[in-house]
Amino acid sequence: MEYKRYPRLRCDLSRLRRNVESVTRRCHAAGIRVAGVVKGANGLLPITEQYALGGCDQIASSRLDQLERAAGLGLPTMLIRVPMRCELEDVARVCDYSLESDADTLTELNALCARRNRRHKVVLMADLGDLREGWWDKDELTVQALRVERELSHLDLAGIGTNLGCYGAIVPTVEKMEELAALAARIEAAIGRKLEIVSGGATTSFRLVHQGTMPAGINHLRIGEAILVNYDLPHEWGISDLDDLSSQVFTLQAQVLECRRKPSYPEGEIFIDAFGRRQEYPSRGMRRRALIGVGKLDLGSAMRLIPRDVGIEILGGSSDHTILDVEDCPRPLKAGDILEFDLDYTAVLFLTAGSYVALDFLPVEESAALC
Repeated sequence: MEYKRYPRLRCDLSRLRRNVESVTRRCHAAGIRVAGVVKGANGLLPITEQYALGGCDQIASSRLDQLERAAGLGLPTMLIRVPMRCELEDVARVCDYSLESDADTLTELNALCARRNRRHKVVLMADLGDLREGWWDKDELTVQALRVERELSHLDLAGIGTNLGCYGAIVPTVEKMEELAALAARIEAAIGRKLEIVSGGATTSFRLVHQGTMPAGINHLRIGEAILVNYDLPHEWGISDLDDLSSQVFTLQAQVLECRRKPSYPEGEIFIDAFGRRQEYPSRGMRRRALIGVGKLDLGSAMRLIPRDVGIEILGGSSDHTILDVEDCPRPLKAGDILEFDLDYTAVLFLTAGSYVALDFLPVEESAALC
């Protein structure tokens, strides 16, 4: 007997394409170009192709190998993690744009581009409070913008940008976007021309486009999560009117390893788990529990898996297992059965990066019939 390999990650390319088209259509109507961020799906080429076909203006990633794979799609490439010095040779070779936040890095990148007789566009990052990359001192940011414009012969000042929400969890409010737009206007006055890019962040900033409140000075976003999974906006931000964005581009299929009744509270002396954490275990008596063959090594964390079967609760997991409470699931589960789950961005990020999970791509012409 030939067995199908699990866990499996299925990607519905038709739903993905519609998500790309919806996001880019809304942004373009507001005068905003979209860098489609593909790092959340490991820059897998069948996915990146849908970004290009669906209307993205650039392909963006934090990983150079993913951008190199996208080079044949005909769109400019943008590195969205400020580069390490050891990467600059490849940045000069592979990327059309990069986000930058260090003066010495700019100097070296310019020298490498000069050696290659190649021009490269840079977006200088402003830290507006999230405390990740970017110049905190806005006078210094202006000085560096002038230096790129007037002194660094093989770098073009494409614009400025900011990141919000990824480290400090700072909300990209209208006020933060107005602050960025004002910085752009200040730099435009200093250099005597308009900037090509004023990049206002990621999916959380797309929320302002959806609500019609994005300030006019913002003309660029770097969007991945809303396209790939559309989890955060409906689940974390409470935005319920996103009917044209699918949350079921990806499906995780996992196989049941065992299913039986067990106590809900461990027996014996409790210390720390395999990851050094002290856990709490609510005592709920004997319950039917199932193990599936996918764990933290594959997912990062199983706790935000969304079971498609009713009555299933995620209890936790280890490196290779996820433990489910299935007491209230009407389905009589047994070893070998397949369960399906919707996913958030983190889960897709992990699942596509490993080699253990099988990948299926449902082609556009086939998947269209399912919608």
